[in-house]
Amino acid sequence: MAPINLNNVKQSAASTTTTIAASSQDILVRETLRISANLASSSPLLDTPPALTLPASQESTVRFICCEEIDGRRWNYVADADSAGGFKKNSFRALTLHSPQAPIDGLMSFVRSYVVPEGFPDSVTPSYVPYMTWRALKHFFGGAMGVFTTQTLLSSVGVSRNRATPGAVAINWILKDGAGRVGKMLFARQGKKFDYDLKQLRFAGDLLMELGAGVELATAAVPHLFLPLACAANVAKNVAAVTSTSTRTPIYKAFAKGENIGDVTAKGECVGNIADLLGTGLSIWIAKRNPSLVTTFSLLSCGYILSSYREVKSVVLHTLNTARFSVAVDSFIKTGRVPTLCEGNMNENIFSFPWKDRPVVLGSRVKDAFQDPSAYVAIEPLFDKEKYIVTYNPSKCKVYAVLKDQAKSDDILKAAFHAHVLLNFVNSSNESNVSSQNQGENINSNTMHRVSDLASCIADSCKIVTNTYGLFKNKANEQGWAMSESLLNPGRARLCQLDDR
Repeated sequence: MAPINLNNVKQSAASTTTTIAASSQDILVRETLRISANLASSSPLLDTPPALTLPASQESTVRFICCEEIDGRRWNYVADADSAGGFKKNSFRALTLHSPQAPIDGLMSFVRSYVVPEGFPDSVTPSYVPYMTWRALKHFFGGAMGVFTTQTLLSSVGVSRNRATPGAVAINWILKDGAGRVGKMLFARQGKKFDYDLKQLRFAGDLLMELGAGVELATAAVPHLFLPLACAANVAKNVAAVTSTSTRTPIYKAFAKGENIGDVTAKGECVGNIADLLGTGLSIWIAKRNPSLVTTFSLLSCGYILSSYREVKSVVLHTLNTARFSVAVDSFIKTGRVPTLCEGNMNENIFSFPWKDRPVVLGSRVKDAFQDPSAYVAIEPLFDKEKYIVTYNPSKCKVYAVLKDQAKSDDILKAAFHAHVLLNFVNSSNESNVSSQNQGENINSNTMHRVSDLASCIADSCKIVTNTYGLFKNKANEQGWAMSESLLNPGRARLCQLDDR
């Protein structure tokens, strides 16, 4: 049997593979050109003649280079081959595999590039759309109100009716702006509160903005009080501006998926500016018809406040601040489950402002937590193994958590959890006592006044906390909550031990 020449076999296989590859490329190129020709001939938007089909001899000189895709649309890149095996000069071109984009689609694509982040909706969280919708409405009403308040200020200061000299007008206006800047600087010291109560402060800032606009409107009724009223209004509006600026980044950060916080912020501000311009244009059109100033302002204010409330309610944050922590613990005590991120944020009390009295005080001073020393002596042994002491002060109707100087982050979180459990015990005890008392009796006249009963109630709460705190943490982590003691805003007082000397 004659020997087989392996070199000939290899050359034959390589030649066959090359022929097949070349044939496949020719078929792909011809199909691409055919599709492009059909699309071009069927579309009235192109100026090219319908007969784009190339002769077979010319098709064979066209080589497929690569394929490209942009937002679901594909292009094949081809080039004309020359006799030397290279490519003809300036023959590299792209052939679309889709019908030409309609003008309305191009317009919508242009608008989307300004108002939504790149990669939308996959680049942001689901709560981004409702938030931006309400934010746009709020800016729309705010821009509309700005026209009327500015018109009122100019009328009151004397520009429109020549009641004052230009120098006096300028001085009054400068003093008004200066007072606003001073107010902005003074309020900046509240910066830490913007981190843990940003929803409440954001809504409070919008309410303050409305108050400032109302005061500006009042200058029309008492123009001789223009300077004090305008200064007060500008202070309120500048404080509101600090609140809005300080809470903007954490909110946008909650919407961003990945490292696109800058894109989300830019598009959000663009939406606000567009809505503001639309509101301004509408108010100018309305102002030419001399409507009732009070009625118009009242309607716009209602729209602004409602939009602001729905705006902050639509924000879904992953962190547990005081208000959301209270919602999570109450739900866990009553149902045994921790609410989801959406449920916790939806049930958060937006009106729980930082300066309001709250039923739970974390990191309080001893003199506030205990009304007499006997209560401290009776309760303190229950917390020998803990880094905190939790108690209830009947005279103030509050639960206090006194932190020890060794308390760490988890100890503070556990103290806050324990305080809410004890508050639930106290409320249940008060409800049962009130139901057995006469209507005219004081609601605080309950067994919690006795130290022994208070110690017994706290002892029961200690058992529950020991058995359930770990479970609460695990369920909170499963729902995606991020817990940090700094967001609960604990006080700085710590219970320390005396040195033995």
